Amino acid sequence: MRDRQRLREKMGVYFVIGTQDCGYSSEKTVQTVEAALRGGVGTLQLRDKGSKLTAQEQYELGIQLQQLCREHDTVFFVNDDVDLAIRLQADGVHVGQDDMTLSEVRAKVGSEMYIGVSAGTVEEALAAQNGGVDCIGVGAMFATRSKADAGEPIGPVGLEEIRKAVGHDLPIVGIGGITLENATEVLAAGADGVAIISAISRAESPEKAAQALQRIVRTR
Repeated sequence: MRDRQRLREKMGVYFVIGTQDCGYSSEKTVQTVEAALRGGVGTLQLRDKGSKLTAQEQYELGIQLQQLCREHDTVFFVNDDVDLAIRLQADGVHVGQDDMTLSEVRAKVGSEMYIGVSAGTVEEALAAQNGGVDCIGVGAMFATRSKADAGEPIGPVGLEEIRKAVGHDLPIVGIGGITLENATEVLAAGADGVAIISAISRAESPEKAAQALQRIVRTR
């Protein structure tokens, strides 16, 4: 059953990761995720872009990550690949502006799976809201090298405009170039959480990085 309030609570620290963030190693990806979940990551998104894995290997990686999420009561999303999300019975699927329409996604995944959408403008956010999404990923907040398709940064000011437009019922996570140093700005602009890639995946200790981000979210 989709529960937006639970999703909002779990989105505080939202970790986005794929093998491209871990030297194209499935083993290192699993190790990094396990450490991040110990540190308090509430939502995990498998985003395996430019993967060197076969479809079956991606599925096997997804199974491992999903199991870790279940053990840590973490929400598990799959990025873009609706068929993989269905095959894994993920908690949610996150799609971009150039992917299939929301009605097509909902028809494929059914009523139980969360749907998240990327939005960089008020118009995109309102369209997503009207289409019945469960959450939106807003960005890019800051310049980032972790996500080649992130677009020009809109900053916390852009997120604040989107929050005002969609109201307070729709969960929002900011994404793009977010670090320990600037996460507070994103939360202050109206985000329910921060989506993180390199600030956790490239940290000396992913567990400690996740813990530090969780402290920021809790004390905003």
